[in-house]
Amino acid sequence: MKTIYLAGGCFWGVEHYFQLAKGIIETEVGYANGTKDNPKYEDLKHGLDDASETVRIVYDENVISLEKILELYLRVVDPYSVNKQGEDEGVQYRTGIYYIDENNKDVILNYFAKVLNKDYKIEVKKLNKFFKAEEYHQDYLNKNPQGYCHINMAKLKPEERK
Repeated sequence: MKTIYLAGGCFWGVEHYFQLAKGIIETEVGYANGTKDNPKYEDLKHGLDDASETVRIVYDENVISLEKILELYLRVVDPYSVNKQGEDEGVQYRTGIYYIDENNKDVILNYFAKVLNKDYKIEVKKLNKFFKAEEYHQDYLNKNPQGYCHINMAKLKPEERK
């Protein structure tokens, strides 16, 4: 199993989207690469921390590659937007890919060089901290199917779904 951290605006939709994809074993929403330890949603909302809303994704590399995860990710984010995805705006809604395996950095940068213009705004950084979000945020769209989501789940093709 491998792990990658993706920030793509509101983490509710990013988490749900990837929960539907083949090869994704586990997801958890949280706050990545901020200045505070163990921030809360209210801290981000009130500008007291600059963490990004991020999804920890554990995947089976024998079923889904990191490149495929990046392809799925780019279907649902605007890679050229700064601190805004859908109707969500603010530093916590920035796009980012945070890796723990140093080898992933080259995979990510090489993939982006092939498919994006060089002025993309997605952060590609080593994960320096990640704190699990409050329990009510975990699996939010499973618990609240009518909840707000900026991601179109139909972007996941039938053959890519569990």
